[in-house]
Amino acid sequence: MSRYRLYPTPVQAAGLLAQCGHARYVWNLALEQWSMWRHDKGPAPSSVEQARQLTEARAAFGWLSGGSQTVQQQALRDFDQARRSYYAGSHRRPKWRKAGRNEGFRIVGPQAGRVEQVSRTWARVLVPKVGWVRFRVSRALPDARSYRVTHDSVGRWHIAFAATRDPIPAPGNGEIVGVDRGVTVSAALSTGELLTCRGLSESEQRRLGNLQRRLARAQPGSNRRRRVKAAIAKLHARAADRRKDWVEKTSTDLARRFDMIRVENLRVAQMTKRPKPKPDPAKPGSYLPNRRRAKAGLNRGILASGWSLLVRRLEDKAAGRVQKINPAYTSQTCSRCGHCAPGNRENQAFRCQSCGHSDHADVNAAINIAAGRAVTARRDKPVRMSVKREPQLTTSA
Repeated sequence: MSRYRLYPTPVQAAGLLAQCGHARYVWNLALEQWSMWRHDKGPAPSSVEQARQLTEARAAFGWLSGGSQTVQQQALRDFDQARRSYYAGSHRRPKWRKAGRNEGFRIVGPQAGRVEQVSRTWARVLVPKVGWVRFRVSRALPDARSYRVTHDSVGRWHIAFAATRDPIPAPGNGEIVGVDRGVTVSAALSTGELLTCRGLSESEQRRLGNLQRRLARAQPGSNRRRRVKAAIAKLHARAADRRKDWVEKTSTDLARRFDMIRVENLRVAQMTKRPKPKPDPAKPGSYLPNRRRAKAGLNRGILASGWSLLVRRLEDKAAGRVQKINPAYTSQTCSRCGHCAPGNRENQAFRCQSCGHSDHADVNAAINIAAGRAVTARRDKPVRMSVKREPQLTTSA
């Protein structure tokens, strides 16, 4: 996607919101028909039958006919594609679209080509039933046959053109880099560089805490609660923008500098799950402490560093040049002599108990990742020296 910031007028914004509501209504109605299917009933309506039903609904309801038929028909096509992808096993089950969270619609076909660049920094697009809407040209406009208009929780409008960009070519220098992802240091490179994803500042975090306390005291459905929620959403959107910006710049820099990029093969979705409750055997119906508050803080730190997004963007930009390494004991193994012991690492410092090598713990792990080293659950590693020989300080990584 090539996304740009859209700047509609107040009248155009109202029209775009109405289009989002129509697309959401059609999507949810198609999802409801599909969800009602049972083995003892007839098949769910096909996409052709749903298109015919949409024509009848537009003739019966004026609020629906006031919208764009192109937007509504495309919502049906998008749902049909999502349903097919679910049956094919490539995507998850289609979900309900909620107002204020999944706002957007898609334009495909000849109408998507009605884009004009007005000046060096501004362009405009002809949206059905809305008119010409301008957007900021932050990069060259791609040659796309479809685009999607979205509205986030902060009130910003964006337009994203579906265009596949070519991967970044390899520099051809033969260099390999290892990337160790962490919480204190977002990404440590085997070259010794420590990269940190900048989130909210201390003053912004204090403001977020104050807003969350005000939200807890606000009455449900009040205007004060709505304003506080909007302010909280603005801070979260600011942090998300900084995280995405850091990921894009970091992934582009790594793809341009190195021929091979090696990362840990981490299952981030499983790592950020909440801990299971521990029933108290002595007191039925009671539970033992499971440190869920500490786990919640760790999950926030992992998600704030953009672990999954960084690897995904590296695979997009450096296609075929990203290798995933088994992360077992890479942080406990000395990158110089290969000695593996839990006592080697002390928080962010690493000191080998065998050869005395000291380094930053994340940098040491990144060097092991760059070398492709990993051990099994029994802690046996690929033999790089004789097992009967004392560790040598001159052994390089």
